[in-house]
Amino acid sequence: MPFSFRGQNDFDFVPPPIFPLFPALGCFVMGAVLLFLVLMPFLFVDMMHTALMRLHLTPGAALLAVLAIFLGSLVNIPVYRFEREQVLRVPPSIAMWGPWWLSPQFQEVHYETIVAVNLGGCVVPVLIAVWQMLFLAAAGSAVLLVTLYVTAVNIAVCYYVARPVPGIGIMMPGLISPLVSILLTWVFLPVDSVERASVAFVAGVLGPLVGADLLHLKDISKIPTAILSIGGAGTFDGIVLSGLLAALLA
Repeated sequence: MPFSFRGQNDFDFVPPPIFPLFPALGCFVMGAVLLFLVLMPFLFVDMMHTALMRLHLTPGAALLAVLAIFLGSLVNIPVYRFEREQVLRVPPSIAMWGPWWLSPQFQEVHYETIVAVNLGGCVVPVLIAVWQMLFLAAAGSAVLLVTLYVTAVNIAVCYYVARPVPGIGIMMPGLISPLVSILLTWVFLPVDSVERASVAFVAGVLGPLVGADLLHLKDISKIPTAILSIGGAGTFDGIVLSGLLAALLA
């Protein structure tokens, strides 16, 4: 029975029910989350298309680049393979002398690691970056020098923050590279410069590619993994996201 109180005017006040609203509110929140999950791929594709259109690409060429990144993320191109050895301690099946824990056994295991490049996560963005370099070179030596400087700084930052992770590969925080590219582009290029997106994209792509991946190839012998793919996460790899975010926000 809802509580009531009697005031000075002798009327009853019955507060509106609150708890019956909770199930409806929960259904609304759940529906909003499901709608966001359904729309998220379309929003992500639209973001990619918008970023690529800022890189001297026509709407049709930008759409083809988006499709190439998505479909190419399924293709890994092997470029190198090597073997390595690792000594593992294994428990013996039968202990000949004394308890089994006093007679450990070791086994030498041979692994083969394949180094590959991902078509959508590495090759396609690198080709777009090369295409941007043609426009940057035509824009003048000043813009080209800014591009080289921003790229070099981003490569150095990516090299120092990247770390080898066993079973995964070379990992680094995904937002560091685009943030460095965007901030340096804002500092060294005027606001009305039409090449800001291209400079940020080139630096955002080459930063993780060279600094995090290529310069850390010497560390792959420490990573127990069967395949190490540069740009291996495809669409959601740091190379692609770094370049697209840098181009979108520059």
